Amino acid sequence: MGLGIAYVAANVTRLPVVLMDINQAQTEKGMQFFDKLLAKDVAKNKITAEHAKVTRELVSTTNSLSDMSDVDFVVEAASENLNIKSAIFRDLDQVCKPDSILATNTSSISITKIAGVTKRSQQVIGMHFMNPVPVMKLVEIIPGLATTPEVLKQTVDLATAMGKTCTVVQDIPGFVANRLLMPYINEAIMLLESGAASAEDIDTTMKLGANMPMGPLTLADFIGLDTCLAIIKVLHNDTGDSKYRPAFLLQKYVDAGWMGKKNGKGFFTYK
Repeated sequence: MGLGIAYVAANVTRLPVVLMDINQAQTEKGMQFFDKLLAKDVAKNKITAEHAKVTRELVSTTNSLSDMSDVDFVVEAASENLNIKSAIFRDLDQVCKPDSILATNTSSISITKIAGVTKRSQQVIGMHFMNPVPVMKLVEIIPGLATTPEVLKQTVDLATAMGKTCTVVQDIPGFVANRLLMPYINEAIMLLESGAASAEDIDTTMKLGANMPMGPLTLADFIGLDTCLAIIKVLHNDTGDSKYRPAFLLQKYVDAGWMGKKNGKGFFTYK
C-alpha cells in the first residue's frame, strides 16, 4: 500500500516523495517494483519515458523516521495494528515539523484514537486508499474528532491531485467501505465453513449472479486474510455487535499462516 501511494503521489502529482520502511531490503524490493510499474506504464503508452525518468527522480528512500523531519505531509501505511500505528505516530509527532499533517491509511481503526497519542490531534486524519492504489479511484477521507477543517481541505486537495475521488466519512469502526465489505466477506467464509458450497461455487455465484468483478473469497485473498481478520475484529470489538463475529475458519487460516495471495495460500492457491 505504501509503495502504491508513493507511486501515485510521484507519478500523478509530481511531488517529491520519501518512501520509508525500517527494513532496507523492503525498500529495495519496493523500488524494484516501482521501476516495473513505471516500465509497464511506458509500455502501455500511459506515460512517456521522460515522464517515467522524472517520476523516478522524485522518489528517495530511507530506513529512518528521523529523515521525515522536513516533510509536509505523511501517509502511514503500516500493518492494521493499533499498537504499531500508535508507536509510529508518537515518533512522527516528535520528528516532524509542527505544521506537518499526519495521515493514516488505516482500514478500520479509529482516527481519534491514533491522534490521541500525539500532541497535534488537530493535524491527524485518515486517508483510506483502496488496493491496488494506482488502479482504484476511491480514497475515504476520515477526520478525527479534533481534525480541523483546514487539514481536511488540504487532505482532500492532495487526494484529488493524485487523481482520486474522495468521500468524507465519519470516524466510525470500519468507516463505510469496510463496514459494508467485511461482513460480506465474513459471511462468505461462514458459508464455506458450513459446507454450504465450495469456494469456487461461492465466488462464481457472486461473480455471475451479482455481477461482482471477483468473488468474495478471492477478494479476501487479495486483501490478505490477516488484514481481513484484523478489520473484522475491530468491527466486532468496537461495536460490540455479534453480527461482526469473525468466522472461525478465517481465524484458523490466519493461525496456519495462510494469508492469501501475498504468500501463495489462502482460500485458493497462487504461484
